[in-house]
Amino acid sequence: MRLGLIAGNGRFPFLVLDAARAQGHDVTIVAAKEETFPELNDAARRHGASIHWISLGQLGKCISVLREAGVTHAVMAGQVKHTKIFSGGIVPDLAFLSVLKQLTSKNTDGLIGAVANVLHDRGIELMDSTSLLQPLLARPGVLTRRAPTDDEQKDFEFGYRMADTIAALDIGQTVAVKHQAVVAVEAMEGTDEVIGRAGHLAGPGVRIIKVAKPKQDMRFDVPVIGFATIKAMRVAGASALSIDAGKTLVLDGDAVFASANEAGIAIVGRPPIH
Repeated sequence: MRLGLIAGNGRFPFLVLDAARAQGHDVTIVAAKEETFPELNDAARRHGASIHWISLGQLGKCISVLREAGVTHAVMAGQVKHTKIFSGGIVPDLAFLSVLKQLTSKNTDGLIGAVANVLHDRGIELMDSTSLLQPLLARPGVLTRRAPTDDEQKDFEFGYRMADTIAALDIGQTVAVKHQAVVAVEAMEGTDEVIGRAGHLAGPGVRIIKVAKPKQDMRFDVPVIGFATIKAMRVAGASALSIDAGKTLVLDGDAVFASANEAGIAIVGRPPIH
């Protein structure tokens, strides 16, 4: 099968490419000029994958590239900063403009969900973005040498309700809590920025809760943590992190847990809610 890889920034696209080629898929990559790491060119060359660089908003060109390559299934991997919609960073073509005109709100689910529908109408099915990376999904339970303290666990339990609520409203997926008070809430800025802001506001000892949406569409906007997340926590003095098991990708897993252990940070995977 020829697989399409629609790539944003971060290491996520590199891991998907590696996994897809290891499983025998031919890959055609469509990379966002404004977001995707240029090193993806080298990875594509190494794997013999074709790569096409397009600007954000060129949905019609993206579809044309994939269809001309014979792609019937695609994976979205990597972040595209949502703020670009409001800062003039996207110049929409006719296909993308038609999507924007249909939206009542430009939140993540609405925008990317509408793009997914357009791809479906053109014969391209979006696959779960984790389908090739199952081993990287967080396990339930304590993931580091240190388990959360009683106070950290109380902050987690307090924060879950808040985090689940903002995730359900498609506002963000992360909250920072200290002494059972919400210190910072994620919107469009991203997890690492929220962690930094929480450290600035409340000092050392904040706890970070990152969740999936209650009805998480695994095709896009799946929660991801990586080495940069732990680095941000260390700088902020954050002491513990909770992520949703089975729905959160842990990139650079060995480095993530080694860094957390070195700093005495506790990481737990919240079991699925039934």
